[in-house]
Amino acid sequence: MNARAVTVSEEYLARLEHGADWREEIEEFCARKDIESAWFNAMGAVQDAEIWFYDQDDQEYQSVTFDEPLEVAACVGNVSLLDGEPFAHTHAVLSRRSGQSLAGHLDSATVFAGEVNLRAFDEPLERAHDDVTDLDLWL
Repeated sequence: MNARAVTVSEEYLARLEHGADWREEIEEFCARKDIESAWFNAMGAVQDAEIWFYDQDDQEYQSVTFDEPLEVAACVGNVSLLDGEPFAHTHAVLSRRSGQSLAGHLDSATVFAGEVNLRAFDEPLERAHDDVTDLDLWL
């Protein structure tokens, strides 16, 4: 296991703007605040969503789009630098009106309402290519 100690520099509570992109809102907030690493939790609702699933055999993402209102029952992620810009690695559990759950890597979603708790760290995290997984990972 790779590990490093981090120091929380600031903690924010934020409301995402209606109609904005869920992940981009977090990335743009971090860029404005010069946050290079963070951990976040969020909840709310979206008007649509694109979820990615990483196929470990083919080593590529597969996309599924949902063009319907969904509850964000749980959302967790981290922020690190990718190509010098804040990147919000975001996973979410979304639920339909029926209660059916959808989950995966949240690539994009149109915010209906969203609330975020974000803890920024002093130490920057930068993503780099990992040959074993073919993913951009940090540490």
